[in-house]
Amino acid sequence: MNAPEDAPERSREQDSRDDGLLPTIRRAPLQRLTIYEVEESELAILERGSPDTVFLTIAVALLSMSVSLSVALLTANFPSDRAWTVFLVITVVGYAAGGIMFLVWRRSRVSVATCIQNIRQRLPTDSL
Repeated sequence: MNAPEDAPERSREQDSRDDGLLPTIRRAPLQRLTIYEVEESELAILERGSPDTVFLTIAVALLSMSVSLSVALLTANFPSDRAWTVFLVITVVGYAAGGIMFLVWRRSRVSVATCIQNIRQRLPTDSL
């Protein structure tokens, strides 16, 4: 597909369409592009992502289960003390584990948000 010397020069877009192998690339100019520099440690925090939704989901599930078991402990008649003790232990463990997961959620949520806030604060206010 060589064009003659005197033929008008064709754009890359036309060439790529004619080849059939390359996609047509269209670019829309941006009004403003802001680039933030990120340290390795911050990148690691962002890469891990925000596990807070998993921690919160587990916390809510454990606390809901514990509330249900508490109602069962208060309203049901258990045939033996052993069954009552098992329900009590599971309830206490559920409250403890749910509380711990809730605290882990609160801590992880703050660390990711703080990291992002620190990165954004590096941009001088006059350049906004």
